[in-house]
Amino acid sequence: LTDKWEHFRVSVSDVIGTVTLDRPGKLNALTFEAYADLRDLLAELPHRGDTRVLVIRGNGRAFCSGGDVNEIIGATLAMSPDELLAFTRMSGEVIREMRDCPVPIIAAVHGMAAGAGAVIALAADFRVCTPAARFAFLFTKVGLSGGDMGAAYLLPRLVGLGHATRLLMLGDTVNAEEAERIGLVSLLAGKDTFDDEVGALAGRLASGPVQAFAQTKALLTREQDMSLSAAIELEAMTQALLMKGEDYAEFHAAFNAGRPPQWTGR
Repeated sequence: LTDKWEHFRVSVSDVIGTVTLDRPGKLNALTFEAYADLRDLLAELPHRGDTRVLVIRGNGRAFCSGGDVNEIIGATLAMSPDELLAFTRMSGEVIREMRDCPVPIIAAVHGMAAGAGAVIALAADFRVCTPAARFAFLFTKVGLSGGDMGAAYLLPRLVGLGHATRLLMLGDTVNAEEAERIGLVSLLAGKDTFDDEVGALAGRLASGPVQAFAQTKALLTREQDMSLSAAIELEAMTQALLMKGEDYAEFHAAFNAGRPPQWTGR
């Protein structure tokens, strides 16, 4: 397991982990190394045993402006096709790891989330935003497909095909009010209450039934490509497995004792 991450800040407090993208002078633009570290952190997270929920946020006035124009776009102009494919696969692995990670992920968006930053927010389980939050899927504006890093898979499932087509094809910036209207925002918080509301949601997830949350996330991800019959069978198998867990028995004991359940995640 990695002890120190060099390309963003990581902290853990009371089983709540926080990743802070920390290049405020460049609106937290991502580098090749930041992509790789995000991928590796997300892969390690379930094995660390110290994190029940992860918050991703940005330092300064932006959440994340996407890939660094010079350090990534400039560099890719000189790459071979094999090198380009290795990079585009790596950036997509960040999103796949976010969706496969059993730990609930909150994107705390207080400013611009553009390009890859918008897709990272999209791939989170919850997007808590301030009125200053903005989203822009800018890929076509640099001459690339609007479907990048899984955006064309995830966005229609969240906001519908019509809105996704508009956002991915035109690359227009969407403000917090419109993003909430079309379903891109999970919770629109006030500027002064933003940190408190992010913390309250993170605390609720961290203190809840860990396995129940993890399996709910897994089913939401897996069932998007299943028939109804296959989805019902997978849910039946999942519930039967969880019914043998300690948390399920703890709920029954707590209910009869008239007390709140003490979830252990087992």
